[in-house]
Amino acid sequence: MVLLAVRRLGENAYGVPILRELEEHGRRMAVATVYATLDRLEAKGLVTSWFGEPTSERGGKAKRYFRLTARGVREARATQRVLTSLWADFTNLKGETT
Repeated sequence: MVLLAVRRLGENAYGVPILRELEEHGRRMAVATVYATLDRLEAKGLVTSWFGEPTSERGGKAKRYFRLTARGVREARATQRVLTSLWADFTNLKGETT
């Protein structure tokens, strides 16, 4: 989900907008969780990050921006294929409790 949020935000992908993107699509999480996930994704080579210019609105701190790598795009597509395949067997979930 974080990979997809990064992709959707393009050049504006940094912590808070990523968090908002996830929340807008029904996934609530702490900003610390988003950053921990981004750190793991970067360690795996799925995203890359860089720092923008410091801004006065952030007390002189720079924003850390993220972008998917080619490997990140491949992994996101592979996950989509697996999920689509798994969901193909569920034509109707009405009334199921398990």
